[in-house]
Amino acid sequence: MKIVIDASNGILGRVASYAAKQSLLGKEVIVVNCSNIAISGANRMIIGEYKTLVERGGHSLNGPFHIKRNPERIMKRTIRGMLSYKQGRGYAAFKKIMCYNDVPAEHANEKMVKFEAYKGRSMKLKELVKEL
Repeated sequence: MKIVIDASNGILGRVASYAAKQSLLGKEVIVVNCSNIAISGANRMIIGEYKTLVERGGHSLNGPFHIKRNPERIMKRTIRGMLSYKQGRGYAAFKKIMCYNDVPAEHANEKMVKFEAYKGRSMKLKELVKEL
């Protein structure tokens, strides 16, 4: 069974937890419009947190390898943090998740799960990637 999630205007954590839960239930999860997802909070705080993650990882070949500067990779990494991906069940669930910045042609006509728009202070993921 396949489920397509439209992540535009949803909150990053809520969409990621929903996708993780559905993949643990055995469904193939496709998350589209990852660049339009919102991160709640003040812009300075969000940018500061992600800049420290980028600075912490990637200086050597030993790692830790953290945030890539691509919205779909940030989304997939957030979902991975909600799964026990080092164990068999979590690894199998993580392999069933695909993330895209826009809607691919093969998933354009399918029914999508949508989230409510967040009305508080937030920042789009594509704006965060530009700042990084």
